[in-house]
Amino acid sequence: MTGYTDAPSPNFDARRGPPDMLVLHYTGMETAQAAVERLRDAEAKVSAHYVVDEDGSILRLVAEERRAWHAGRGAWQGETDVNAASIGIEIVNPGHEFGYRAFPEAQIEAVIALVGDIRTRWSIPDARIIGHSDMAPERKQDPGELFPWKRLAEAGYGLWFDPAPERIGALGAPLSPGDEGLGVIVLRSGLHRLGYAVQPGGAYDDETRLTVEAFQRHWRPDRVDGIADGETRARLVGLLQLASVESVTGVLD
Repeated sequence: MTGYTDAPSPNFDARRGPPDMLVLHYTGMETAQAAVERLRDAEAKVSAHYVVDEDGSILRLVAEERRAWHAGRGAWQGETDVNAASIGIEIVNPGHEFGYRAFPEAQIEAVIALVGDIRTRWSIPDARIIGHSDMAPERKQDPGELFPWKRLAEAGYGLWFDPAPERIGALGAPLSPGDEGLGVIVLRSGLHRLGYAVQPGGAYDDETRLTVEAFQRHWRPDRVDGIADGETRARLVGLLQLASVESVTGVLD
């Protein structure tokens, strides 16, 4: 089992069943100490199962068998009580508010090892290893576009898809806020099938834009603008294929 130090938080309750989802966060506070203190403060009513510091050290705040309070309001693949279904990992980083920065190598190695260790105990599909922003696009950005999701998938944890240029070109002009019609219907339907809470529909509204931004933070991190260009949509199509077959590596070219 991955090494960690216990730092118990009082902020948890009972699960209704075994966890089958992993949610990755960043702490989004100025220091690791401030984040840990808040996650252990009974009055704050927030917690996570683990905190991974920038030096790779890991704290366990809540036992995996218990329901930590890390996710809040949101949904993924129809699950609206994400806390009940998931294990939450907080990754120390100031976040977009306090100086978002790259995640150090030691920290990434520790996160990958921790995710792998957790999956030896619980059945967690690749399509249910997500970021906080995936389950709550309208209010969250973490762990953000600097988190190396592709590297995590290449280690065997999560999904990743790099589309060929011809697949990108075949999808035509970008879709953007204000657009309507079949292309938007297909886009929203695809995002919903992958797991996002957005419902199928024909209007590229603000909910669609925020959902596309969340998708890009995870699966197209070099362009986070809420516009569904050909590459964004090609990545979505490929990920839906991966999610349906749960490939051995979680990576498809």
